[in-house]
Amino acid sequence: MSWANESITEEFVLLGFSDQPWLEFPLFVVFLTSYIVTIFGNFNIIVLSRLDPKLHTPMYFFLTNLSVIDLCYITCTVPQMLVNLRSIRKVISYSGCVVQLFMFLALGATECVLLPVMSFDRFVAICRPLHYSVIMHQRLCLQLAAVSWIIGFGNSVWLSILTLQLPRCGHYVIDHFLCEVPALLKLSCVDTTANEAELFFVSVIFHLVPLTLILISYAFIAQAILKIQSAEGRQKAFGTCGSHLIVVSLFYGTAISMYLLPPSPHSKDPRKMVSLFYGIIAPMLNPLIYTLRNKEVKEAFKRLIKRVFLTKN
Repeated sequence: MSWANESITEEFVLLGFSDQPWLEFPLFVVFLTSYIVTIFGNFNIIVLSRLDPKLHTPMYFFLTNLSVIDLCYITCTVPQMLVNLRSIRKVISYSGCVVQLFMFLALGATECVLLPVMSFDRFVAICRPLHYSVIMHQRLCLQLAAVSWIIGFGNSVWLSILTLQLPRCGHYVIDHFLCEVPALLKLSCVDTTANEAELFFVSVIFHLVPLTLILISYAFIAQAILKIQSAEGRQKAFGTCGSHLIVVSLFYGTAISMYLLPPSPHSKDPRKMVSLFYGIIAPMLNPLIYTLRNKEVKEAFKRLIKRVFLTKN
């Protein structure tokens, strides 16, 4: 019997950090602050990339896609977590759990594919500057972005079905603060070895392979930068790649530790904390990294502010 047929109307209990109630209010403040900063930061990038003609480039097109991912990513988890942190009954409906599982997988996989696409864009910009506009034309950018989203959501459909079809035999308490595959597999009353192997295989494909491609791209980029004669030119080249490298390190570092490293036999909380960083803190840091380190974005923001004030006057 499939999981969906067992109890479509039931609610699931999300334990979260209920065994440490003193953490709930600090976490509520952190999550709420992160959510507000993430919404504002990513929305700012999307608006600037859309309104400022100087940001109508492949780099900011892909950055806009990343901002959309982060906005959806945090919205599919944080509101429910905020409600549960301030509620006695820490529950989520079956349909809400399915949507959360599907979106969490889809958006995470999409970002896994999009980040190497962004590194390819930087590779062409630095290693093939004279051919950049020819190679990174609008049609190719649209195709690369579309492929990222299609692969991400296709992977989510497959993993979600594999997870949700498992019988759970009345188990409904999820030892997590969101509906995620490893936590949901623990509810099943049958052997999940095959599912865990499939999840590990998918994690290798979506984490280690893209990371390897990114590292190869940046090896060529580093060689090209070192050949630049002027210190100012090298600094500018490193500046355009630095933000992306920081985002890559944060994203893949936490993702690999969560999905590819063996769980601790002594404590489950470290893995929960990694999930918090992967799903909440990283989406908040991404726009901050790109805006604080990016001169073009800061100048575009100033131009937008001036335009707004001139319109009012």
